[in-house]
Amino acid sequence: MTHAETHDAPPTRRTVIAGTALALAAAAVPAVASAASSAAGPVTRTTAGRIAGERAGRTVVFRGVPYAQAPTGALRFSSPRPPRPWRGVRDATRFAPPSYQSVMPGSSEDSLYANIWTPDLKGSRPVMVYIHGGGWFVGAGSHPLYDGQRPADRGDMVVITFNYRLGAFGWGLHEDLTDPATGSFANWGLQDQAALLHWVRANAAAFGGDPDNITVCGTSAGGSSAWQLSLLPEMRTVIRRIVAISTAHAWTPAVGLTAADATETYERIAHRLGTTVPGLRHADAASVKDAWEALFSGPPEKRALGSGREYQGPVVDGRWMPAFDHERPTPGVPVLSVHTRMEGSFFTGPGSPTPQPAPTDETELRTAVRNVLLKGVPEVPGTLVERCLADYREAAAADGLPDDPLTLWTEIWGDGLFRRPVVRFAERHARIGTSPLYVMDFGHPVYPPHFGTPHEATSRFLFGTHRLPEEAPVYGDGPLERRISDTFIDLVSSFARGQAPAAPGVDPWPVFAPGRPSALVLGGPDVARIGDIPKSRQLRFWDEAGWGPRI
Repeated sequence: MTHAETHDAPPTRRTVIAGTALALAAAAVPAVASAASSAAGPVTRTTAGRIAGERAGRTVVFRGVPYAQAPTGALRFSSPRPPRPWRGVRDATRFAPPSYQSVMPGSSEDSLYANIWTPDLKGSRPVMVYIHGGGWFVGAGSHPLYDGQRPADRGDMVVITFNYRLGAFGWGLHEDLTDPATGSFANWGLQDQAALLHWVRANAAAFGGDPDNITVCGTSAGGSSAWQLSLLPEMRTVIRRIVAISTAHAWTPAVGLTAADATETYERIAHRLGTTVPGLRHADAASVKDAWEALFSGPPEKRALGSGREYQGPVVDGRWMPAFDHERPTPGVPVLSVHTRMEGSFFTGPGSPTPQPAPTDETELRTAVRNVLLKGVPEVPGTLVERCLADYREAAAADGLPDDPLTLWTEIWGDGLFRRPVVRFAERHARIGTSPLYVMDFGHPVYPPHFGTPHEATSRFLFGTHRLPEEAPVYGDGPLERRISDTFIDLVSSFARGQAPAAPGVDPWPVFAPGRPSALVLGGPDVARIGDIPKSRQLRFWDEAGWGPRI
């Protein structure tokens, strides 16, 4: 399909986010859930007490189950604490609020809750823990896109989603915020994720899961977390394998703050609010959030801080993040690495989370490409822009791809921040890793006026939520889309069982070997085929130009 095709416009991604966010707010439980004296739904016992869920189709679901105490007051900027035990049977039929943020209504600092879907409370099934994305500052495990009913049922897995701290409350660093109990002073969201996994290990059997068979899956920022958690020594006996989707690998200045900039961030916020850095624990939450967002708004080159130009992800702290991904070993567990065919169309297509006019001529294209390159370097000479465009046009001509301004801008954006690092990390693992790694190129196209296969398209098919009324006009809900979704679930669920990913009608999927057809291409009329990674020529520019980390 081309950008020139015209159809009735489906809902934009911004419309979808707004509608589902309102649904989440209406369904959220109060900040402090009450214990029920009796419960009509299925009941199980966790390490903190009994909970009552409800049946959803052929699965049982428990929503809003606490895995840690509310990180409020003295516990803001502290390591997560185990949940307080309760008496009686706690109602677990409604989602908890999303973690505190500006996008989803009803968000709250009291948000460290999990949601569990299981085919049955008895048994010992593989457990898939899914970490939502959202650039480390928005999102929730309760978002309708991540409804675990379909993969739990078809994959015969226990599927778990959850919330973790976001933005200023989850992804910074300052030694004045050192937790006296743990010595940690950074990356509280990553600490939440580790606490959730320990909770899952301790409670999996209560939901019919195998505590010794936990797969961690995540998209974008969630894929980054899955990768980083697998490298933590304390997780070696917890995580058996990871599914890293469109991973936003952390590096500075684009996808993370330096320790110095993170330190300065909290000092600037404290000064603005008339308090000390430790005093931020008791400052107004909205004021802290707004001050954080103000520091990272506007063009990167005009901000007070030099790093965190695109995202403010994990900070190197010597403990939870000893170094950036490219400076660390590759995971020692089996990896299923997924990227989408056109990651950038999430950002440049209709409903972009950062909407801006698409370039229509050469002058506008050069400006747009320069702005992309500025996400990763302090200055961009004109020669670098010209070289980038020349290389991408040459690759497009060789592969028979369009080279209009919108397409070039889109490809450059998505490749620089996502597809190139994901592919290069997979190649690095193939060279030095000791565990099997499988590569998937997800290439099922969306409907016009949307285009390509955007970043986060994968979630709709992994969870089967492409069928939702607000998603189907963009992602489709015909027999082909349902087959692709079922195939995706089958591949992931077989991988979660410790096998090579497999699905009916799919040729045997080999371990990734660069230079040989060993990637699985999922999407389109053929559903799935084994072949080379498409559009590999486009990635050469980044290696030769030295933009981004050397992987």
